[in-house]
Formats: sequence, C-alpha cells, structure tokens
Amino acid sequence: MKRVICVVGPTASGKTALAVGLARALGGEVVSADSMQVYRGMDVGTAKPTVEEMGGVRHHMLSVCDPREPFSAGKYVEQAGLVVDDILARGRTAILAGGTGLYLDSLISGREFAPEAPDGYRQSLEALDTAQLRAQLRCVDPESEARLPDGDRRRMIRALEIYHRTGQTITEHDRLSRQQPPRYDAAWLGLDFADRALLYGRIDRRVEQMVADGLLDEVRGLLQSGVPASATAMQAIGYKEPLAALRGEMTLDEAVALIQQQTRRYAKRQRTWFRRNPAVQWILRDGLDEAQILSTALALLRQTA
Repeated sequence: MKRVICVVGPTASGKTALAVGLARALGGEVVSADSMQVYRGMDVGTAKPTVEEMGGVRHHMLSVCDPREPFSAGKYVEQAGLVVDDILARGRTAILAGGTGLYLDSLISGREFAPEAPDGYRQSLEALDTAQLRAQLRCVDPESEARLPDGDRRRMIRALEIYHRTGQTITEHDRLSRQQPPRYDAAWLGLDFADRALLYGRIDRRVEQMVADGLLDEVRGLLQSGVPASATAMQAIGYKEPLAALRGEMTLDEAVALIQQQTRRYAKRQRTWFRRNPAVQWILRDGLDEAQILSTALALLRQTA
C-alpha cells in the first residue's frame, strides 16, 4: 500500500513548520488538509502559509477553489487523491498537513462519496418546504426521514441526492463506503501542547497578527470582488466576525476577541477529533524548538517504517 505521512493537531500548533521540515529531510511535498485554505483570496484569515513559510517546498491544495463556490470533503478527496498519487508516482514523499480531520480521514480511508446531483435537481429540492422534503424522503429512505430533525434540511437534501444518483439510501451508501480498504498506509504525527495555555497564547497572538497583516482589508476586498457575505466561506471563523465589524454590529476589538475565543473552541474540537485516532503518535512540544520537534518526528517515523 502507498505510504504517506499525516501531520495533524489543533490550529496554531506548528503543523506547517513541521511538514516543511519533513519535506526537506525526506524529499517530499506538502499537501494541505485545511478546509479553508482551499479558497482563493482568503489568505490572511486562514493563516495560509506564505512563500517564506513554505521554505522552497512545493505545496498543494492551496487556493484551488473560488470562495463563491462551496467545497466539500468529497471534492477534497477527489482532488487531493490525484495530487498525492502524482507525488508518489514521481518517487517523492507525500506529507499531508492540516487540521480538518474529516478531509484527512476520508482521503486515507478510501471512502467513496456519491456524485453530486445536477444543479437543477438540487435547486428543485431547495425550493420545497420542510414538509415536502420529508414526504419525498419518507418514500425512499424512511430511516433517514425519521432520524433527521426539521432543522437539518441540508442532510435531507443530501439523502435525496444520493438516492437520486445511486439508488441507495444514505445509510446503505455509507455502510458500503466504510467497507472499502484504506487508500493509503498513513504514518500519523500529532503536534500539541501539554500546557493548553501555551497553545491558546499562540492562537491569540496569531489572530492579532492577522489583523495587523490586513484581515479587515482582505474581507473588504472579497466583498468588493463579488463574494457575497452569505457565502459558506465567509461564515468561517475569522471572516464572519470582521463582517459583523464592517456592518457596525460590533467593534474591531470585539471582533478580534470573538475570533480568538471561537478559534480556541475550534482547537478543542480538533484535539478531540484527532485523539480518537489511536494511530497518531503525539509530540508534546512544550519547551521544544523546531529542530527538536523535527528530530523527534523523524525518530518516530523510523520506528514505524
């Protein structure tokens, strides 16, 4: 099975720096696994690595989607899978780095996603009220209809799309997908802090630096380029708060404090997600410099080779 390296952990834990170090040491290329860094023009608020931070290492899956368009785990698996296979075919090491656990798990596991239904079909479903959606879903997938609450129209529509394209209920499709063999043999490395306050301090400083680097101007520029405030990408942490500040709903200082708070909460959710994976070998970086982190990571990789 094709072997890859996954560098995971909460936001601001230093994944990019470690991935670049590993790429230099192992002759590799970095594949981003970040659900927001895929969007073009959204650089500051997503902490997209700069040219300097890339350190001459080739990076992939950055700025591959217009922020007006929705992106999904299925699209990530399709595009990133081609990228990783190309890296491996050229005899290079593929290093996946990012904090979007669903994207990584879906890619490594070999999960298959049902193709999306034509836009016309989705639009016809979105035009229905919830009772009408339920009636259609009850006819083809009564299990999902009974399970999904009224407020979860998105999953109702997706269940109908899957049945429309595959003839399978979403439950049956997911069951068959989970039976697929893994696509890659992954070596998992996790970065974190034993002292959570150290991570939270890094998060707070990063947000302050984003503002200094022009986060508000980036949001203004996206709006001026035609990206609607209602776009999915603009509802992410780091963008919805500046939008509120631009509308006068809060001060900039309040927006910054809210981004910091929401990012800390997001880091907690990331930690929970990755801790469920027993294959992750954790590096607690308290007191370690970048050279020590890299040497520890290389030693762990040698042990699992």
